[in-house]
Amino acid sequence: MRRLNQQDLIDLVDGAAIFSAGGGGDPEVGYNIVDRLVNKSSIVELVDPIEIPDDAVVINFACVGATSSVAYHSKAAVKIFEILEKYIGKKAYAAISVELGGFNTLAAVDVAARRSIPVVDADGAGRSVPEVHLKVYTIDDIPLTPMVIADNDAENIVLVKQTHDSKSAERIARLLAAEWDQTAYTARRVLSGDQVKTSPILNTLSKSMRIGMLLRKAVDPIIAVLKETSGFKLFEGIVNDVERETKGGFTWTAITLRRVHESSGSKFTFKAKNEILVAYEDGKLSAIAPDIITAVHPETGKCITAEKIRKGDKLVVIGISAPEKWRTKRGLELWRDVLQRSKIKERYVALEKLHR
Repeated sequence: MRRLNQQDLIDLVDGAAIFSAGGGGDPEVGYNIVDRLVNKSSIVELVDPIEIPDDAVVINFACVGATSSVAYHSKAAVKIFEILEKYIGKKAYAAISVELGGFNTLAAVDVAARRSIPVVDADGAGRSVPEVHLKVYTIDDIPLTPMVIADNDAENIVLVKQTHDSKSAERIARLLAAEWDQTAYTARRVLSGDQVKTSPILNTLSKSMRIGMLLRKAVDPIIAVLKETSGFKLFEGIVNDVERETKGGFTWTAITLRRVHESSGSKFTFKAKNEILVAYEDGKLSAIAPDIITAVHPETGKCITAEKIRKGDKLVVIGISAPEKWRTKRGLELWRDVLQRSKIKERYVALEKLHR
């Protein structure tokens, strides 16, 4: 067990956002969560998956919906977590984040602290993802249900006991989020301690804190992060055009950049469905999910989420290889389905092959 202090939590916000692919919620909301935890002298403990008893219960928590509509109320979040505990008849040993993101990871941390349980040093994706079922648990056939879904104030609460498959649970959660001002809370994926040791992407919160520390201390934060993650600098430029629409529980964004130091030449575009899913340079594929495509500030290296990018912004776009579990046959099939429904037809090519 490791107790996290204020700086650890701030580093976690910044580091998790690097793996967010421009989604995962606004890091500013994550900072607000940190402030409230510190002001209330809340104890935040991080537990290594290997330390969790095999028969223990671990519950996933996250917000669902359009990234442009994220809000967070701690009491409501804790309420739905407790409802799921009551339904399964067991108190959770720990909470676990469904993904890495500047807000969503901290939401799980917050719920854990307020329930006086640790948060697991792992998550369900190793990045942010646009759909509820798009987690590595689905690869391992771990059911998404039972799932509790609620609006921001937990005034409307739905318990989903069972669905045909995880994709069906995604549709239910998305429809409710769209109905409730484009956002909802979910407590879901009840894991055993044994499953926590093998199914999620392990040690990702400590990895994120390491990245956050590099962003804070390194002379050149972007170079430091790319070295640490074996990542690639995909493009540096100025935003020339932004198209954005929020509908159906998603924030859809298309961005075009031009090079900073050239009057003409390379053009870089990327498309996001909450998270950035694909990028092109001069019409040629530069990166595609599940590999991670994140826009960052050219000086601080901190993530700028897709819904906050504006015309005239200077950006560096980086690419980081996806966790190996996403590159398995079944992992790529899950992503292929999401990409095709997002009208992205290109087949997956590993980031390192595109930029070797």
